[in-house]
Amino acid sequence: MEWTAWLNDYFERFAPAFAPDHHANLIAFKELAEGIRDSGNKMMLAGNGASASISSHGAVDFAKQAKVRSIDFNEPNFITAYANDYGYENWIARAIECHGDDGDAVVLISASGMSPNVVNAGKYARDRGLKLVTFTGKSPDNALRQLGDVNFWMDSQAYNVVEAVHMLWLTTVIDMIVGRAEYSVN
Repeated sequence: MEWTAWLNDYFERFAPAFAPDHHANLIAFKELAEGIRDSGNKMMLAGNGASASISSHGAVDFAKQAKVRSIDFNEPNFITAYANDYGYENWIARAIECHGDDGDAVVLISASGMSPNVVNAGKYARDRGLKLVTFTGKSPDNALRQLGDVNFWMDSQAYNVVEAVHMLWLTTVIDMIVGRAEYSVN
């Protein structure tokens, strides 16, 4: 196999993530996160699978680097208890209900934007009046994207591309709050 052509094609799939039309969302999310920080509220991040890992990474870095109080719901005991008691399709919404305060924000990550537990959490956040940031891919009219106040959407059908771009956008906002791309994390 001729890997140079394959790699060129593969990395070209990421190019749309760097388009200027995403700048407004990046800035809006930065301003929302700073408002959360300044008010003493918190961000709650959630997703499934790789999106859960991205939400955990985001929660740690928002708190540690950007000083925005953040939590995720990825503890296995937490997930299994809430899923067992409320149904898997409702566990994230119930977690937000139990841990959310007025003025908090919710960040939901789903490559497809169609996962019932994530979409139900988005509906709950919207109905509760919490600010909602969504990260999705696949179909532009996915259910989760329709619910958010700030919506990041990657035009790709490839899960790895969508998930990598979600991580890139999330950490870009953290670095925007910090004010630089390279810094010590002492």
